[in-house]
Amino acid sequence: MPNRLANEQSPYLLQHKDNPVDWYPWGEEAFERARSEDKPIFLSIGYSTCHWCHVMEHESFENTAIADVLNRDFVPIKVDREERPDVDDVYMQAVQMMTGQGGWPLSLFLTPEARPFYGGTYYPPRSRWGRPGFAELLGAISSAWTSRRDELESSAAEMLGHLESEAHARTAPNEIPAGVLDAVVPVFARQFDAENGGFGAAPKFPPSMRLELLIRRWVRTGDLAAREMVEKTLTKMASGGMYDQIGGGFHRYSVDATWTVPHFEKMLYDNAMLARVYALAHRAFGRAEDARIVRETLDYLLREMTPDDGGFLAAQDADSEGEEGTFYVWTPASVEEAVGAEAPLVCARFGVTPQGNFENGATVLTLAKSISELAAELGRSEEEIDAVLRDAREKMYAARSRRVPPGTDDKQLTDWTGLAISAFAIAGRILREPRYVDAAGAAAERVLRQCVRDGGLLHRARRGNAAIDAFATDYAFVVEGLLDLYEATFESRYLAEALRLQKVLDERFADPRGGYYLSAERQAALIVRPRETFDGATPSSNSVSASNLLRIAALTGDEAARGRADAIFSAFAGLLPQAPSAFPRLLCALDFRDGAPLEVVLAGEPGRDDFDALWNAVFDSPRLNRVLARAESADEVPELSSLAEGRSARGGPARAYVCERFACKAPIAEPEELKRALRETEPES
Repeated sequence: MPNRLANEQSPYLLQHKDNPVDWYPWGEEAFERARSEDKPIFLSIGYSTCHWCHVMEHESFENTAIADVLNRDFVPIKVDREERPDVDDVYMQAVQMMTGQGGWPLSLFLTPEARPFYGGTYYPPRSRWGRPGFAELLGAISSAWTSRRDELESSAAEMLGHLESEAHARTAPNEIPAGVLDAVVPVFARQFDAENGGFGAAPKFPPSMRLELLIRRWVRTGDLAAREMVEKTLTKMASGGMYDQIGGGFHRYSVDATWTVPHFEKMLYDNAMLARVYALAHRAFGRAEDARIVRETLDYLLREMTPDDGGFLAAQDADSEGEEGTFYVWTPASVEEAVGAEAPLVCARFGVTPQGNFENGATVLTLAKSISELAAELGRSEEEIDAVLRDAREKMYAARSRRVPPGTDDKQLTDWTGLAISAFAIAGRILREPRYVDAAGAAAERVLRQCVRDGGLLHRARRGNAAIDAFATDYAFVVEGLLDLYEATFESRYLAEALRLQKVLDERFADPRGGYYLSAERQAALIVRPRETFDGATPSSNSVSASNLLRIAALTGDEAARGRADAIFSAFAGLLPQAPSAFPRLLCALDFRDGAPLEVVLAGEPGRDDFDALWNAVFDSPRLNRVLARAESADEVPELSSLAEGRSARGGPARAYVCERFACKAPIAEPEELKRALRETEPES
């Protein structure tokens, strides 16, 4: 019989609805039962595409004997970390303090007051690999709760003290030391893998935010080391197994240093941020291969991760048929079955061998040989080989589609959607692909239609059901996406809504230390109120907000917005020089602030050749330290009045105005002249 999770919307929680464990969702009902029965809480946090979460479910949560102990001696609570990042943030920090590491599934034992006293990550059902067995652990915790309660309560109080100290820590307001941005390239270079690209050793995660920062350094300074790190990393990631060579899009990370064997889950946020950085790199360096990866990645999201009403689904699983990666791997026989007589060429291209590079002789596809190498070896033209490979990819995609696919987490998260709106809007303009801009617009319309309530945002929607008060990440990422979408469409309502949502963020999430808390005060109470500091798998809400506030100040002249951005920099000034690798998006915002950002105003009618030529010139320029507005938008967005005053074309020829702190140069009519005006430096070729 299904448990309480059957009433939830989260695909992760629904995966556990038939467990014999008497799961509760996070909420007062569970805590009331724990208090009334004086039982400890077992808290399990994970997400639907997490491989080890599936393993622990099958081994322990589907085990009737273990479930009986959980149900008898504990109040079990299951949380989807993607639905409740605030809960995950607090208890992940607790586990990291306890053990020195974290990860998912996250497993904790709490007092009825939600205070953690013991925790870890994955536990096998019986002791192995140096990990305590979950069954034995439950018995030990239950016994200690009965016989040594004071020790557990003391441990919980001590941990709460540490969490509160961290949550409320104040640093003296400070200026960021000079030279922090100049030190970025040398710091990153020391961590750079010159042979394989990326930073550090295995496992390797896609370093989207670091690469964007390095692109900025190249554009501003012409630093060749910055460019080389970006190009090497983008090339190696795109040619390895972390990139889906048949269907497009990126897997979560590489388990090795060479980007060969991935952890196979696909996340919306990774693909959005990677598409964005490949698009920016294509514009900065002009490499056609980067544009191909952008198109294939965005086409993958449109094909497999976009529902009929617009927007984007959250993730695809690593597992299918109970095994990780089986959907994606190949053998010489399966390639031959898919493509026929050209199988030897295709296998050579993608490195498919009888020995394989994965489990059981299977191969994760990589670009093992270039088209030019194959042409030389086989005595065939590059054009012929390219045509054969295009046809082979289509046939292999069709053959793969007949396999049992990985599960798709079909919830739509507002913050991740914001990242995707930004990527589609920017890439659509850079690549002259209106369908990508249209997809960004459809996603924004869905958020504004489904996920706005009482003036604020909601965090999650699934099958038309939107719920959960939004977090700071939702506001920050959606504001950024709307600002980018406004620049890509000049639809004034997107700018107006971005300005309005920024005010809501300021009102509901402001941290007196500078920046923003992750959760609003009116959200369900936690033992501490979390705040994001570092950029992680996704950027910190504070980092993105710093950039948003500076852009808003540049567009509107709002000095209060500029002051709030400066307060964010001040709050983290002491940490930035010590660990720049932990703040790549905040350093991007700092680069914007310190890089003489320009205000570009276009006057005229979108759709006319003269206006669109100037519009395209702005997006052709690699300059990132600028904002863009249409003069006529001030009719609907009065906050633009100071920037747009007296500059409307009103049916006349299109003009561009390049301004700095609202002081504008003479109007420009020619696209090439506009590009020259936007140039920051003359990078070496």
